[in-house]
Amino acid sequence: MYELIVETSTNLPNDVRRAIAKAKAQENAGTRAALSLSTITENIEMADEKVSPICQDTGMPTFEIKTPVGVNQIEIKKAIHKAMEQATADGKLRPNSVDSLTGKNSGNNLGGGTPVIHFSQWEEDVIDVRLILKGGGCENKNVQYSLPAELEGLGRAGRDLDGIRKCIMHSVYQAQGQGCSAGFIGVGIGGDRTTSYSLAKEQLFRTVDDVNPVDDLKKLEDYVMENANKLGIGTMGFGGEATLLGCKIGAMNRLPASFFVSVAYNCWAYRRLGVVIDQSTGDIKEWLYKDGETVDLNTASKEIAAAAEVQEKTREVVLEAPITEEQIRDLKVGDVVIINGMMHTGRDAIHHHLMDHDAPIDLDGQIIYHCGPVMLKDEEGNWHVKAAGPTTSIREEPYQGDIMKKFGIRAVMGKGGMGPKTLKALEEHGGVYLNAIGGAAQYYADCIKEVKGVDLMEFGIPEAMWHLEVEGFAAIVTMDSHGNSLHADVDKSSLEKLAEFKEPVFK
Repeated sequence: MYELIVETSTNLPNDVRRAIAKAKAQENAGTRAALSLSTITENIEMADEKVSPICQDTGMPTFEIKTPVGVNQIEIKKAIHKAMEQATADGKLRPNSVDSLTGKNSGNNLGGGTPVIHFSQWEEDVIDVRLILKGGGCENKNVQYSLPAELEGLGRAGRDLDGIRKCIMHSVYQAQGQGCSAGFIGVGIGGDRTTSYSLAKEQLFRTVDDVNPVDDLKKLEDYVMENANKLGIGTMGFGGEATLLGCKIGAMNRLPASFFVSVAYNCWAYRRLGVVIDQSTGDIKEWLYKDGETVDLNTASKEIAAAAEVQEKTREVVLEAPITEEQIRDLKVGDVVIINGMMHTGRDAIHHHLMDHDAPIDLDGQIIYHCGPVMLKDEEGNWHVKAAGPTTSIREEPYQGDIMKKFGIRAVMGKGGMGPKTLKALEEHGGVYLNAIGGAAQYYADCIKEVKGVDLMEFGIPEAMWHLEVEGFAAIVTMDSHGNSLHADVDKSSLEKLAEFKEPVFK
């Protein structure tokens, strides 16, 4: 179980690697999306080499286990819990289990409902264990529709194949870049509210390149894969050709009164592996989702040209805190910012805290990084960053503008962009939003040279305020102090393209 957890967290399966390599080959040269895909593939290789988490959000672990009749499932569950605790202590998982009432982090990834473990019996003589690590950013972009429904841009979705089609297309649109696109989706049709979502997540255990045995669902999967990428959302929501890398659909019976379509959205860091285990010895007999092929992620010549052209076309600005308003006003959407010096992490708990309390340090002219890192302490008591990619920023929308004004913060950085309230505050106060590449936890951890300290550890490791010294930390200005937002522009253009898919397709 420990080996399965570590491999799933640090080593993407080959079918996912092939999908990402294909997206790189198809992306247009000279775009932000091409540069993002270059960073993503570099991060995948770094995680593999270091045996460190691909993404700092190691997600909600979900185990799907098939056992022969008579196998002791209680012992398997005990083994999983022990392995989870050890993997967390070793920095292969971030402590992610939080008490919903008190907000206290368990610190070992164990607690009510964590991890998720589903058992079923079969008549084979081996144990089949599959694990998916699905992060909170993409989990928050899951969506469920109850048909009939009125959908933005698409109009009425009825209780038929075309209505289902509209729901799936809308689910891709609504995710934008907040779920770390380019992503994968599992779709569940029918059931009740609970089983529909379970069926959707179950589809994510299928391989990217399998063929749906149900003809109507195969046609629907093919349609979505062909047309979702025409929305122009692109990698990280920067615009581009690669918005969706996989679509898998399942259906089950339902009540006459209910018609649910549920979509489980998964980021590009599609971490799921499996093992076949000897029921007598506990040894791994076979790895699932590993086919022995070596997938070269760096063969796409168009992508290499893209990275070079992006460097030529964009302005690169070096920032070091404390940053002045004048420096911020000089920045425009599209500028590449290279950060040296200090930055400070702040997520949900920190933003909620700062609304009614003083900051533990002087934040005037500083940079706040929306990040919940994976941290390990050495024998001397020094902290080290094991993974440090950005979290989804939109969760901080109710607080961000007020906090920037209150403390004099000049730049906030995360992924997926923010909304109109923050954009207005950036314009009034003189601030910018910087978009880092979601999931690139090893790429960014490499830029962090030293942990200078930490405050508010009572919120737990992911939610504490870490003070980090960085060098060469790159991000893109996607919201500036002049009222411009790349995210709003992409949302508007993709909604216009979504409307092109109103008309019926399936008879």
